[in-house]
Amino acid sequence: MAKKAIFNKKNVLVIGGAGFIGSHLCDELIKTSKVICIDNFSTGDEKNIDHLLSYPDFEFIKYDITNPIDLSNLSELQKFKIEFQGIQEIYHLACPTSPKNFEQNKIAILLALSSGIKNTLDLTVKYEAKFIYFSSSVIYGYRQTNYTKIKEDYLGQVSTVSPRSCYDEGKRFAETIIATYQQLYKINAKTIRLFRVYGPRMKLNDGQLVSDFINSALNNQDIIIPGDKNFSSSFCYVSDVINATLKLADSLVNEPINIGSDVDINLTNFVQKIIDKVNSKSKIKYGSSDLFITPLCLPNIIKAYEELGWIPIVTLDKGLEKTIDDLQASKGLKSVGNIIF
Repeated sequence: MAKKAIFNKKNVLVIGGAGFIGSHLCDELIKTSKVICIDNFSTGDEKNIDHLLSYPDFEFIKYDITNPIDLSNLSELQKFKIEFQGIQEIYHLACPTSPKNFEQNKIAILLALSSGIKNTLDLTVKYEAKFIYFSSSVIYGYRQTNYTKIKEDYLGQVSTVSPRSCYDEGKRFAETIIATYQQLYKINAKTIRLFRVYGPRMKLNDGQLVSDFINSALNNQDIIIPGDKNFSSSFCYVSDVINATLKLADSLVNEPINIGSDVDINLTNFVQKIIDKVNSKSKIKYGSSDLFITPLCLPNIIKAYEELGWIPIVTLDKGLEKTIDDLQASKGLKSVGNIIF
């Protein structure tokens, strides 16, 4: 296929663009590109992209990417002149990740991480596009007792038959599909292995650590940590992730790369920080371990620093303040300092 001419801006496709991270990515891409956002709202939310719908260079398509798609046959995309310009970049974030509804989504997760990936890669081959896939730290398995920060060459320890294997092993299989397409079709594919990410637009009451902690604090409810006082994790603010994504897209890196914070944060201290910031009356308690919320490995991010010039720069205090402000707004609350009314 001959290279397509780019008229004034490149065409980019964001699969799962109405989700938490995907919508933030669309916010950045629209500054320089024409953006086609595809989402089926299984866990994404229309309100995440409402502010983009008025942009002439933005178009939303409600579609399930586990089914093949022909972009050239969609009338709403005629303004993108895909038949002449093609697609230059494809970002794949689609996977119905909802801890609260994990059981109901298991088959959808399997399909998203198999046929969904294949269908997107077929578009990549068709348009000779650059492909950026959002994988996860779960491909490494659980945090080991005597752990070190995990490098990208660690093979991981993941069960193929655990109650959450559809997601953990599914993410690994998705990487295998991508590697196979790289070998066979020589595509320009890049894989981001994300560690825990937080920020505005996280869903409330969805089983996510940060948003649920904040929601409980705003309601002055007990905050339950799924584990004991030793539970710790790392947290990377969403704008740092988007910055890393754009750097990776412009780089020559074609192997998987860790993106996340390498600072281990004790959850008890983390929750107390949230309680203090919202002047909450919540109490910290400990509960049984959660299937989806587990102590994950910490990333070694030397590769990201050396090859992308990237490190996370948003402090935990600043990131929490922005996330709290957003969740307060979504709950219809106003804040002045530490007083909520």
